[in-house]
Amino acid sequence: MSTGPSSQLFPALLRYWRTRRGLSQLDLALEADVSSRHISFLESGRARPSRDMVLRLLSVMSVPLRAQSEALTAAGFDADVAVPCGEALRPEVDRALAQMMEQHEPFPLAVLAVDGVVLRQNRGASRLFRTFIAEPEAVPERVDMFSLLFDPRFMRPYIVEWASFARSVASRVHREHLHRGDARLAGVLERIFAQPGVPRDWRHPDFSIALPPTLQLTLERGNTRVAFLVAVTTFSTPGEVTVDELRIESCFPLDDATRAVCVRLAREAE
Repeated sequence: MSTGPSSQLFPALLRYWRTRRGLSQLDLALEADVSSRHISFLESGRARPSRDMVLRLLSVMSVPLRAQSEALTAAGFDADVAVPCGEALRPEVDRALAQMMEQHEPFPLAVLAVDGVVLRQNRGASRLFRTFIAEPEAVPERVDMFSLLFDPRFMRPYIVEWASFARSVASRVHREHLHRGDARLAGVLERIFAQPGVPRDWRHPDFSIALPPTLQLTLERGNTRVAFLVAVTTFSTPGEVTVDELRIESCFPLDDATRAVCVRLAREAE
């Protein structure tokens, strides 16, 4: 059996994800219903896994689909986890997203990539962005939600109690990066911490503090004030990387005044 660099890539990935999940070889063996000796041989490169074994171990460790695809390739198999080019979606997924965006009107809903890039938005989200962005001319064509929330040129000046809200967002990114091991999320964190006025101690979040499943976002500009509960949802068992990495961010009004503002903005846009 070859002992070159390519033959050692899967063992290195297996050790990486096991360590990242805080599992011993025995822990992983018990979870995957294999012997700890076999795990040891796989990590040392003395044994080569089957395709089913690769998927079983990665599934037990809740490894993201993109990383599963990379691990299959590293083990010498064709990746059977679909990785479409660009942002193409299957027609049925595309239709489902369009329906969700339409049904959520006049309230904001945006479809995000894993790194926060805004892939799609309904009219409610577009109106909200236009109303609460300080310098519209500075917004790039391909904007990400984290820039909108942390960059002083965009929504940040109008977020009520920004420091508390932003720290919670940064902590969520930290946790997802810890779980997914995705370099794009590391890039997001660097962009967040590079913004002016972001405290340095946010680089070291306290993971012992439980985060609520939703966020509350309050925006105020002049006489216009809105308050939303923000829920982020994902597709369950999506089967392909692009869908696995979608984030659907929905804003639900917390009071009648916010409802009225959203309805008014929709009417003014007609």
